[in-house]
Amino acid sequence: MPKEQQQKNMKRLVWITCACIAAIIAVIVITQPSSDPVPFAYEKLPRLGNADAPVKIVEFGDYKCPVCQLFNQQIKPQLMQDYIDKGLVSFYFMNDTFIGPDSYTAALAAQSVFHQSPEDFWKFFDAVYQNQGDENTEWATPEFLVELARKENLPIDYDKLKQDIQNETYGAEVDEHNAYAQKIGVTSTPTLFINGQKFENTFDYNALKTAIDQAVKGGS
Repeated sequence: MPKEQQQKNMKRLVWITCACIAAIIAVIVITQPSSDPVPFAYEKLPRLGNADAPVKIVEFGDYKCPVCQLFNQQIKPQLMQDYIDKGLVSFYFMNDTFIGPDSYTAALAAQSVFHQSPEDFWKFFDAVYQNQGDENTEWATPEFLVELARKENLPIDYDKLKQDIQNETYGAEVDEHNAYAQKIGVTSTPTLFINGQKFENTFDYNALKTAIDQAVKGGS
């Protein structure tokens, strides 16, 4: 057989082999079961919506994070309308206080509100983001956060709120959230988990809807 023909045959064999390997890899990826869902103690977290909803979404966020503010003012209202209010999704929050002292102080305040009045947590949550200060300045002081709760007329003990912030009453909880975020590979905020599966495209609402719809059907 001429040398040129041998080289052509060898190239063809290489291409066929590569194509077969690629096909095998594709089959493995398609048929491989998804990773085990991350477990969450949902009953211990602030919740929006029906606890028995088929889809549970956990947001890891930082009250000082401007991107978290955008998510909670732009994406969460759509989730409320399309899924949470219809009983299809329950929405939960966990802290990942990585930006600075304000992150931690605001988290301490929010946890205090949650323990005093779980149903009013989200009112305070939204108020913090609505009144979020500049990322490069310190604004989440105990005085600021207590006054914010007063302006929202939250039915809580304001003196206790201030003491909880100053004494870091719920610091262990915030620390636990932070440690768990690190353990399960949260590297930025906001990060979502849908039925325990990490969702990457937080601001792609169409992709988020698709993931939720699949989870509603039991596809995740």
